Amino acid sequence: MPKFPEMSPRRIVIYPKDIAMMTGRTERTARRILAQVRKAYGKKSRDFVTVSEFCSFAGFAEDEVLEMLR
Repeated sequence: MPKFPEMSPRRIVIYPKDIAMMTGRTERTARRILAQVRKAYGKKSRDFVTVSEFCSFAGFAEDEVLEMLR
């Protein structure tokens, strides 16, 4: 049986726990940051925030953030 290369799933959505881990902030502060991102992009309070949107807002390199989320 042929072996397929392992494909690591790529995350699209970022969560407060991820932001807290990357920035060293509390989860409460991370939730506030996500609220600011949602407001900047005109999203509703329960809409997901993508990694790309967060990186654009916060000024992080997307590839570095995705590497940390693995």
